[in-house]
Amino acid sequence: MILSRRALLGSTLAATLLAGAAVAQEVTLRLHQFLPATSVVPAEILDVWADKVEADSDGRIEIQRFPSMQLGGTPPQLYDQAVDGVADIIWTVAGYTPGRFPRAEVVELPFMMTNAEATSRALWELAESYMLDDDFADVKVLALWVHGPGVLHTNRPITEIADLDGLKLRAPSRTTTMLFQALGATAVGMPVPAVPEALSKGVIDGAALPWEVTEALRVHELVDNHTEFGDASIYTLAFVFAMNLDAYNALPDDLKAVIDANSGLEFSAFAGRTHQAFDAPVRQVAVDRGNNIITLSPEQVEEWRAAAAPTVDTWIAEMDARGIDGAALVDEARALIAENTDAQ
Repeated sequence: MILSRRALLGSTLAATLLAGAAVAQEVTLRLHQFLPATSVVPAEILDVWADKVEADSDGRIEIQRFPSMQLGGTPPQLYDQAVDGVADIIWTVAGYTPGRFPRAEVVELPFMMTNAEATSRALWELAESYMLDDDFADVKVLALWVHGPGVLHTNRPITEIADLDGLKLRAPSRTTTMLFQALGATAVGMPVPAVPEALSKGVIDGAALPWEVTEALRVHELVDNHTEFGDASIYTLAFVFAMNLDAYNALPDDLKAVIDANSGLEFSAFAGRTHQAFDAPVRQVAVDRGNNIITLSPEQVEEWRAAAAPTVDTWIAEMDARGIDGAALVDEARALIAENTDAQ
C-alpha cells in the first residue's frame, strides 16, 4: 500500500509537471529569407523583430533564422512556403510573384514614394483597408514596408531618358518592368541575389536597386555609374513579412499577443525607416571608390516623371480590368503618403 501511494503521488506529480509545461508552451518558428545573414534587412530588421519576440515571450518562442534560402527553393517561392508551412515565417519581395498582390503595387509606381517610413506607413494603412483580407488572406501578415529611393546602377552614364535605349536593365518588379520598357530599356526580371553574376557576365548592363543592398552585392565594383533622382524616387519595392496561418493559430493567446504587439503599423514604419537609413553609408562607399554619382536636377526629374506618367495610366487601366478602382487607389495612396510625410 505504501508503494502504491508513492506510485500514485509520483504519477500525480508527473502529471502536474507536464500540465505546467503545457501551460508554459515552448514554440520554435523557422524564419526563412533570401539574403545573407549579415545583410542589412536580416541583421538590422528581421533579427531585431525575432530577438524582441523571444525576449517578450520569456524564451517560450524561439525563432530559428535561415538566411540565403537555406530551407530550399527560390526567392519567388518564399510566399508559398509560408502558405504551405515549409517555413513558419518568411520575408520576401511582393513583386517576386508578379500580379499576385495587385493592390500592393500602388506604392511601387514611379515617383509615388517620398521616403521609406512614410510610404511604409501608408502601405500598411492601405493593407488594413484593402489587402489583409484579400491579397494576403492566406497568411498572417506581420509587416509590410518599402525600401529607400531606387537608384539606377549602370555600366554607362544615364542622365537623359534616351540613354536607356537598348540598355539591359534589371527590373525588380512588374511595375518597373512596365516602366523601363516604356522608356526604351530592355527590362530583365530577376531576384536580387542573381544580380552580381548577371552583371559580371554581361547578362545585364545595370540594375535598379536601393543603395543599401549594393555593397553586399558588390554592385559598386561591377559598375561605375549611379543615377539618383534628387528628392524623388523613380521606384521602390513592397516587402512582405508573413507567418503561416496554422502556425499562428496554434499559438496560445498570450503568445499570439506577443507576435501581434511586435508587428503591424509601427514595425512596418521601423522597418522602412531602418532600411533607408543604410542608404547613405553604402552610397559613401561608392563615393570613396571614385564612382560616377549622377544626381539629376529637379528639371531633369520632371522630364522623367512626365515620361513615366503613361505607366501609371496603364497600371490603372489594368486594375480597372481586374475590378479594382485603380485611380481611387492611386489617389488614396498619394494622400496617405503625403499625410504620413507631413507628420514626420
